[in-house]
Amino acid sequence: MSTKVADHILERLRAWDVSCVFGYPGDGINGLLAAWGRADDQPRFVQSRHEEMSAFQAVGYAKFGQRLGVCVATSGPGAVHLLNGLYDAKLDHVPVLALVGQTHRSAMGGSYQQEVDLHTLFKDVASDFVETVTVPEQLPNVLDRAIRTAYARRCPTAVIVPGDVQELEYSPPSHAFKMVPSSLDRSAWTALPSPTALERAAEVLNAGNRAAILIGQGAAGARAEVEEVAALLGAGVAKALLGKDALSDELPYVTGAIGLLGTRPSYELMRDCDTLLTIGSSFPYSQFLPEYGKARAVQIDIDPHMVGMRYPYEVNLVGDARETLRRLIPLISRERRETGREWYDEVCANVRRWHEVMERRAGLSADPVNPEHVARALDPLLPDDAIITSDSGSTANWYARHLTLRGDMRASLSGTLATMGCGVPYAIGAKFAHPNRPVVALVGDGAMQMNGLAELITAAKYRHRWDDPRLVVGVWNNQDLNQVTWEMRAMEGAPSFLPSQSLPDVPYADFARSIGLTGIRVEKPEDVEAGWRAALDAPGPAVVEFRTDPAVPPIPPHATWDQLEATAAALLKGDADRGSVVKQGLKAKVQEFMSGGGKRD
Repeated sequence: MSTKVADHILERLRAWDVSCVFGYPGDGINGLLAAWGRADDQPRFVQSRHEEMSAFQAVGYAKFGQRLGVCVATSGPGAVHLLNGLYDAKLDHVPVLALVGQTHRSAMGGSYQQEVDLHTLFKDVASDFVETVTVPEQLPNVLDRAIRTAYARRCPTAVIVPGDVQELEYSPPSHAFKMVPSSLDRSAWTALPSPTALERAAEVLNAGNRAAILIGQGAAGARAEVEEVAALLGAGVAKALLGKDALSDELPYVTGAIGLLGTRPSYELMRDCDTLLTIGSSFPYSQFLPEYGKARAVQIDIDPHMVGMRYPYEVNLVGDARETLRRLIPLISRERRETGREWYDEVCANVRRWHEVMERRAGLSADPVNPEHVARALDPLLPDDAIITSDSGSTANWYARHLTLRGDMRASLSGTLATMGCGVPYAIGAKFAHPNRPVVALVGDGAMQMNGLAELITAAKYRHRWDDPRLVVGVWNNQDLNQVTWEMRAMEGAPSFLPSQSLPDVPYADFARSIGLTGIRVEKPEDVEAGWRAALDAPGPAVVEFRTDPAVPPIPPHATWDQLEATAAALLKGDADRGSVVKQGLKAKVQEFMSGGGKRD
């Protein structure tokens, strides 16, 4: 039987060790779909409910599987739908390949049905590599280069294949003029800074007494080295949200998340340090970093395009975090640990105090359930090999502040695009990357209504393919687009605008049961732990829905006076929930000034 271009695409993907492709069918990829039938569904075609979800699933697969994610869509609307997920991959530096159909070559330029200028559409999101295959001999080079670029630059790439080209007989490039051969090999490589740069960095780090380390996802493969350099410097370690799983939260000097969703110890760490070492992070909010001129700073990042732009670093070390730290650590003075001992003890005390504050906040009464209690109750129940995804919104606050990552846990969210609706498709992608591990998605009701409900159908469809069937979706149901509501109050001084913020009360647990999944609804604080336990013990995917109080403030613990004034002004202007907001805000804030357990209501 002859090999068509579409057959060779799937054959080449298999050669690149691609085991599944996330997509949705359409006539622009009919040739590929027919090839999948001939290839006995290898690599596996995973059908989502919407192409945007396919892209998110590919991102989740790539993030947690640490390998290429691949998504496929038809021409026109299918290609357009991929964009949000691909932008999520671009901004979070995730390797994803999009395979996209196009109208036949004979119709291009003729305003044909579903004809979209795909090069223009993808030229920003896939700016590192986007190409159209017009003849069979072009295919291996284009596909290989797209995959190799996605890996090397940690970015999305796109390959466009017109429908008629998919049906052509495949012929490889010949040894001839204007032909471009290709190869599959992607040998490992490591970038390293120069010895001189390492010595300059060590001079900066050795000179200080109060060191702070900020890590991001780029430090994920350097856990032991980060622990060692932190011990040598007597440093506290704060984490950007994308680096939450890069280091265990059980370490006494780990201050937790930084920024708007961060912790007070991280804020104090940056405020009071005299030395900053940033590893594998491009955390964008410079107002949460040390005051300019107050701290000497060194950065380590593998991408030369991402260094030196968040803080006035004295030394920018371009290199792999693990290998760079291995060469930097011997240059740190052995006496450095003792000079930072008092600072280290202060950092650890701040962390202990903060954990007590968070425990008390989670224990406060609310109407009907405190959203912080929901996250706090989950924390000790998580298996040590759990994978956690968080959606955007107020839920991300509770994820950032209350979950203690430990063991082999993995966790992520849409860190830079901060898009809604990624939590459930991320979780599905994670299940295909690790079918033998439990996955928990933390989702607000807005994100659940946007994308999550439909993707529960995908989870139901594929649940029997996972060795460990546990996929738990926790829904914070407060009938409010809560993060934006609080941002309006704190940033704009505007009361909640109910026509935009109020959400209908959807029976999420009932919907889960209607499609054969486990559904649990929790309306009382005393039932929260039991709800999580039942979901984690379920024989397959489960939805546990919590009726939470929208008046519990997700604003940062280090809120500025301007933000507090703006919130007060919003309430005075007639916020519909002003009574509860004042009560819950005061209760939460007072926990920071208590030294003991205190009353909880």
